Amino acid sequence: MALPLLEYKPSSQNHRVKSFGVADQNEDTPYIYRVENVNSPSELQALVREAYRQIFNEQLLLKFNRNVTLETRLANGSLSVRDFIRELVKSERFYTLVVSVNDNYRLVEILVKRLLGRAPYNQAEKIAWSVQIGTLGFHGFVDALIDSEEYTQVFGDYTVPYQRKRMQERPFTFLPRYGADYQEVAGTAKTDWRVTLDKFYTKKFQERNLPEGDPRRFISVAAAIAPKGNYAQRITASELDYMSKVPVRR
Repeated sequence: MALPLLEYKPSSQNHRVKSFGVADQNEDTPYIYRVENVNSPSELQALVREAYRQIFNEQLLLKFNRNVTLETRLANGSLSVRDFIRELVKSERFYTLVVSVNDNYRLVEILVKRLLGRAPYNQAEKIAWSVQIGTLGFHGFVDALIDSEEYTQVFGDYTVPYQRKRMQERPFTFLPRYGADYQEVAGTAKTDWRVTLDKFYTKKFQERNLPEGDPRRFISVAAAIAPKGNYAQRITASELDYMSKVPVRR
């Protein structure tokens, strides 16, 4: 049985939505992309680009991150913006780029920012949502966030999530897809499957893990020092001169 979402609340009675940038007096409201305001194919493409940028955190839309099927369904009205966002987060590409390189607490921080448009209130909220990841799985956690009352009230079915109280002219890359701990080991033996494959399946590694005194540890050494061609002489019966072996009596 799945555990219910733990209760959490803002740190104070007047808790404001925290900006991702540095506090400034010139904060402004970001442009809001709503499907009701789309009047042309170019405006629809702008909405789609904004959705990808919000979820994948990209300044430039990368072709291999796009899902043409979902875009087509959104264009013909068979998919709402809410469900378009839902499917992008549940996509295999997002799982590879974001989910597989982060722990549960960081996943909560990333998805609360990208789906709810704000930073987590406190550690209690991170714990509450991380429990949902553990009990419902990642897809269940995504559904819980997108179907939450907060998401419904702020964005509804037709608005692309946005960073609330975003700074004007500030970069959108407010949170990298992996933390400093993963940056230190990315591409090394801990994360690169090619290194792991080479490590565990090479002959050198297998011989190194043999117990001391095992003759198999010295196969390569014996082969290196053994003279070539020093094998027992092979003679067939037809090559023997039997007459020469018979003693002559005189």
